[in-house]
Amino acid sequence: MTDTAPTAIPPSSQVTLADGRVELTPGSPLPSGPYANDDLLPVPVEKRTWTTYNFSALWVGMAHNTASWTLASGLIAVGMDWKQAVLTIALANVIVLVPMLLTGHAGPKYGIPFPVFARASFGIRGANLPAVVRALVACGWFGIQTWIGGEAIFFLAGKLIGDGWADAGKIGGYAWTMWLSFAIFWAIQVAIIYRGMETIRRFENWAAPFVLVGAFVMLWWMSDKAGGFGPLLDQPSKLGWGGDFWKLFWPSLMGMIGFWSTLSLNIPDFTRYGKSQKAQTWGQALGLPTTMTLFAFLSVMVTSGSAAVYGEPIWDPVQLAAKTDNVVGLLFALVTVLVATLSVNIAANLVSPAFDFSNIAPRRISFRTGALATCVLGVLIFPWKLYSDPQGYIFTWLGLVGGLLGTVAGILIADYWILRRGRLDLTDLYRAGGRYWYEGGWNWRAVVAFLTGGVLAIGGANFDPLIDGTPVPALSSLADYGWAVGLGTSMVLYLLLMLARGRDESTV
Repeated sequence: MTDTAPTAIPPSSQVTLADGRVELTPGSPLPSGPYANDDLLPVPVEKRTWTTYNFSALWVGMAHNTASWTLASGLIAVGMDWKQAVLTIALANVIVLVPMLLTGHAGPKYGIPFPVFARASFGIRGANLPAVVRALVACGWFGIQTWIGGEAIFFLAGKLIGDGWADAGKIGGYAWTMWLSFAIFWAIQVAIIYRGMETIRRFENWAAPFVLVGAFVMLWWMSDKAGGFGPLLDQPSKLGWGGDFWKLFWPSLMGMIGFWSTLSLNIPDFTRYGKSQKAQTWGQALGLPTTMTLFAFLSVMVTSGSAAVYGEPIWDPVQLAAKTDNVVGLLFALVTVLVATLSVNIAANLVSPAFDFSNIAPRRISFRTGALATCVLGVLIFPWKLYSDPQGYIFTWLGLVGGLLGTVAGILIADYWILRRGRLDLTDLYRAGGRYWYEGGWNWRAVVAFLTGGVLAIGGANFDPLIDGTPVPALSSLADYGWAVGLGTSMVLYLLLMLARGRDESTV
């Protein structure tokens, strides 16, 4: 219904199975019109087949990537020792697992993707706001990962071809051959996404163990050069455990949470294929925190070793691999980087924004068109600037992302779990004039909660190197806790506004 013109709600056209999963009534007409297409419709129960293993494997494939490596090694580069870095990352992933499971619940229960799930709280049209924000963040991640993959091609070709490749004329501060490598890796990803989801699933199945083996090989290589594991473990913290560490710990923790805050929103894009709640719950619990902690440990050990061997920590694995003179070892290391980058970039940064962009105009934008838009926008955000140093990468990019997306997570969790108690009407999620239409398709209460939470979360943050200065200096004391501030503020404000609207109109 709407606030201004109540509309008759047709009899329910959904059925609830004994295990709690819900689907459209067999034989009933599928939702149609301007807010539905084949990519956005609920997945039928018989096609919700992913098991605990599938979800665990998905996380292994997404977590074992170069960005995860630099996430941990970057903490070493800014002064932590290996124990502090692993502690920070392990804690962050346990924390972010909570909203991941809460938002993921709607996937196996209703078979719907994230942009459709967001319609319940933001409105049929209003859901485009969080969907586009999420998609633009994915574009940023896609660009960063593509730059990493281009680096791997650049260094590999330089070792094989010679100085003529590596020392080519520069354009914009980088050799033109680096730009060519970037373009080649970009094109490879476009080709894979056009082959469809099944190709992506098969690729993920073998990519994950390959990358894990590569990480262990890199650890063995570095320990051999350092003369054993002792030098890797003995690198001291530049911060100690006093005030200097804790001053860095909180923004680092928020940055680590921000790393997967994107997936904590759109995880229904994957859990919609789950055969049960148990499958997605155990699969994610076993796959995310354990995998990220292990990979973080490998990363910080190798980076600590690089400090012992080369006199300074080398946080970029591509730059580190390029230091070997063994062509076979270099080839293996850089191919591992390429496989890892393809694995996470396609699964995490192309699939979800493709759905998000499709949600803007379902009749005009297909899954493939949305993916291509992501690829183009990923170049336009200048990823080489975001990735140029660990300070900007962790504290600026990840901090801003986490703070902004935490506000969306707060609204989704408040609406689905507190107001609606997990109950949704599938048909109305695709229908103008239904209970999720609000005012003209927008729920202004969700928008107000999103904007308020976003300003408080990131208004006082340092935007350098994106822009100079802090937009709202008075909020600077909140900047180190951006994700938590955004999530908590938006959750409370959204609940207050919706309850003021009236309980009968706020719930299904």
